[in-house]
Amino acid sequence: MVDNNDNELQGMTEKDWKQKLTPEQYEVCRRKATELPFSGKYYYSKDKGIYKCVCCGNELFKSDTKFDSGTGWPSFFAPINQDNVEYHVDSSYGMKRIEIMCKKCGSHLGHVFDDGPLPTNKRYCINSVSLNLAKDEDK
Repeated sequence: MVDNNDNELQGMTEKDWKQKLTPEQYEVCRRKATELPFSGKYYYSKDKGIYKCVCCGNELFKSDTKFDSGTGWPSFFAPINQDNVEYHVDSSYGMKRIEIMCKKCGSHLGHVFDDGPLPTNKRYCINSVSLNLAKDEDK
């Protein structure tokens, strides 16, 4: 079943995205730019919760999969669900990398590398600007 948010996303034009997002969010999420290392609001964050796509709210990563990779971007060892992300070969800038995108809206999130910690040995290197953290409520 498609919800109203999915219908809204299907009709989004580039003009719509520019109006919905900040200029930096637009450049990263829609034009595949990268935020400067060590500049993102979630790089140092230790807050607990679920990281969601800033464009569509798709749940992407749990805070308990976040680790300090020392690379300058928030890093995770696994997505919340493989069905929520998609992967594409990225050969830009003379490198061969695997781009990770939000499966719901196609937004660029970052890249995944095979040098992460156990249990997956993966490092999902994600731009903070592409995320919104839904913090766990204190109980």
